Amino acid sequence: LSAVTTQLRAEAKEIPTEVNHMITRNLFTTITNVNFDKDAITARIQETLDKKQELQAQVQNKKALPDAALWSSDDPAEFQVKAVEVGVLSTKDEDIRSLRELIIYGLKGLSAYTSHANVLLQDDEKVDAFLQRTLAATLDDSRNADDLVALALETGEYGLKGMALLDKANTTAYGNPEMTKVNIGVDTRPGILISGHDLRDLEMLLEQTQGTGVDVYTHSEMLPANSYPAFKKYPNFIGNYGNAWWKQKEEFERFHGPILMTTNCLVPPKGSYRDRLYTTGEVRHPGCKHIPGDIGEKKDFSELIEQAKHCAPPEEIEHGEIIGGFAHNQVLALADD
Repeated sequence: LSAVTTQLRAEAKEIPTEVNHMITRNLFTTITNVNFDKDAITARIQETLDKKQELQAQVQNKKALPDAALWSSDDPAEFQVKAVEVGVLSTKDEDIRSLRELIIYGLKGLSAYTSHANVLLQDDEKVDAFLQRTLAATLDDSRNADDLVALALETGEYGLKGMALLDKANTTAYGNPEMTKVNIGVDTRPGILISGHDLRDLEMLLEQTQGTGVDVYTHSEMLPANSYPAFKKYPNFIGNYGNAWWKQKEEFERFHGPILMTTNCLVPPKGSYRDRLYTTGEVRHPGCKHIPGDIGEKKDFSELIEQAKHCAPPEEIEHGEIIGGFAHNQVLALADD
């Protein structure tokens, strides 16, 4: 798909925003600890192939397209066969293979930044065009090691641009993070635990839990949200529960309430809490309920809230406070102290 969009841009044709979003979300889906659902991934592959076919019809110079852009199928069994043929190890030169993978992993990171910015209605066509152009370049066998090293360095430059885009999106929506004491204890009411990086999901959850008697806690990757000014107005936003993502199997059991996973930090759940674990965004796991909702849409978290009302309060595993909020704006404000 990126090879097709890159050729369309070369022919001065505009790429729809939803196609840019599809590509970044597809890359995001392949990041570690995001999507464990084979059926969901298969459906995404088919959707992408269909979109590629649709856009390919607009390409004037089809001879410029690589074989990957021309291949298509609607048979999931063929997806598996093709994957074996074109997998990572199909590149025999170890240096070329390693450089291509370095670039692809960099693009996956860039896709995560831009995807989160997109959720907050921030887009950058130059970043999208680079991501797609560079992804397509990993199919080009004429590029030598020096070419790929240069492309890897440029990927790093665009990684910074992606971070700047995400910073703009987050701070425009929620203010600059500020030095904040974060409660790590628990209250006496039932709660919902939210993990990942999607601040828009947190905002919608906080809005929908007002007046319900249900508290909200962050876990792991969502900890920085406690330092954004916009979230401090919610009285049921209690603080952070637990530690790093790799301890979630133990800590999710002891939380007792529903858990919402918004991005890349899901460990395959234990049966003891699978019925309390919900996914949203790109996250999927078989047996876990998924909350739908696309960019700009309001997600419905009522099922989590109702379940939480019938759960015991979280078990205390820590008490006291930790200090966070030292993003670049806050650090610069303290630079002279």
